[in-house]
Order: sequence, then C-alpha cells, then structure tokens
Amino acid sequence: MTEKTAITPATHTVPPAKFSHGVRKGNILQVAGQVGFLPAVEGQAPTVAGPTLREQTLQTLANVASVLREGGASWDDVMMIRVYLTDTDHFAEMNEIYNAYFEEQGLKEAPAARTTVYVGLPAGLLVEIDALAVLG
Repeated sequence: MTEKTAITPATHTVPPAKFSHGVRKGNILQVAGQVGFLPAVEGQAPTVAGPTLREQTLQTLANVASVLREGGASWDDVMMIRVYLTDTDHFAEMNEIYNAYFEEQGLKEAPAARTTVYVGLPAGLLVEIDALAVLG
C-alpha cells in the first residue's frame, strides 16, 4: 500500500487547521483549494496579492503550480481544476485570465474544469482553485 505524503511548499504558510496544501498517494496528487496569498513571510499574517480578480487569480494559479511542483507534477498532469468565485459577474473575466494563463504555460491538453460561485471565502478573497493531478 502506498503512503500518503503531505505537500507544503516553502512559499506557503502552515495551514491553520489539520489539512495539507496537497496530498500525494502513488501517482495521484490532490492540490487543496488555494487562494491569492503572496508567498509566506515568517512571522507575518498571509497577504492577499491585491484587490482585483486578475491579481488574485494569477497568484492563486502560481500557488497551485507551487504545490504541483513540490508534489512532482506539472500542469500537464492535471486532470481536473475547480474554480470557486465569489461573484457571478467575474465569470467572463476569469475565463479570459484562465485562457491566457494556460496559453502562456504551453499546456498540451486542457484539463476538465468546473467553475462555481461560492460566497464563503474570507473577506477580500475573490477566487479559490484546487486541482487533481495524475502523474505518469
């Protein structure tokens, strides 16, 4: 039986509860919901990348990518991405940002994706993204 391995990149804060930023078991890597916090600075509270959807989305994608790399994966290994927005008016802008980002990444095949509206994020946060990767 393959062991589960918790993944927490050095750029991420230690989670405030008993969960991991990512978990790998065998060739499966689940990236937990990431938000637009800038890389962690020891002794400081997490800082949001900025007030705009673009700033937060790009940082959120960078945070997901960081967990993927730490777990031995890349965007090409991602099978499913889930995007959680706090405002239905952000759908069109999110699609533009998302499409441009993955074009820049040179993604070979687009993963399955789902976007939904979720109003439970902490104040000031506009987007959360998680991903499921299968390596090899």
